[in-house]
Amino acid sequence: MLVSAKEMLDKAKAGHYAVGQFNINNLEWTKAILLTAQECNSPVILGVSEGAGKYMTGYKTVVGMVNGMIEELGITVPVALHLDHGSFDHCVKCIEAGFSSVMFDGSHDPIDVNVEKTKEIVALAHSKGVSVEAEVGSIGGEEDGVVGMGECADPKECKAIADLGIDFLAAGIGNIHGKYPENWAGLSFETLDAIQQLTGDMPLVLHGGTGIPVDMIKKAISLGVAKINVNTECQLSFAAATREYIEAGKDQQGKGFDPRKLLAPGTEAIKATVKEKMEIFGSIGKA
Repeated sequence: MLVSAKEMLDKAKAGHYAVGQFNINNLEWTKAILLTAQECNSPVILGVSEGAGKYMTGYKTVVGMVNGMIEELGITVPVALHLDHGSFDHCVKCIEAGFSSVMFDGSHDPIDVNVEKTKEIVALAHSKGVSVEAEVGSIGGEEDGVVGMGECADPKECKAIADLGIDFLAAGIGNIHGKYPENWAGLSFETLDAIQQLTGDMPLVLHGGTGIPVDMIKKAISLGVAKINVNTECQLSFAAATREYIEAGKDQQGKGFDPRKLLAPGTEAIKATVKEKMEIFGSIGKA
């Protein structure tokens, strides 16, 4: 059964660890992440971008697949199904489809517009027991068509959004979607610390978790980050393992072309990546 992400993130913030949000793209992705979470006894958040939702034919399909897997695989750890970087309309669609959590990304709007739209989403979501993430500032780079310049958030604007009753807050602190460039300046811990001081017990979210050095991740957790998003790293590990399988000619041996065999190495690679991240985030054994 899907759960709101609120309780798991409140526990993570209090316990000084982070829960991973791992984006899903298909059956293999979802199965790999759920099995790893169960094996590690870790809470987990399954992220779905608008593009991935469309690719999987719609949000109702995603909800049906995830709920079915939780039952059939005997998953007992807390699992939240979360819309990633959602527009207002898509947040409404996901709430109606049965998602247990949504992110309304109003960071591209003026702060007063962001406040008004976030307030509406919070009222609707909370009436259905759905948790809400909001964003201030912007996450650099591009993810599934969502482009950000990477501006650091204004801590006062963060407080204005936090005061609307959201459950967790994503704030730009120099983080980037995708691979980090060699000249990346790093995370702004000064900004993160200022945001935490104004938002108190509010769990904070670190987007762009791929490629951030472990010491920076641990420092971010110590400053209130309780949710870390990972997508690109799973994509890279899946692609590398699949490429190795094909280039070794294994798809030409026996029935190696069977999609269940063809996709197996990539699926195992995702499981290894997710487990590694859960170890770094400190969520193993915290279900």
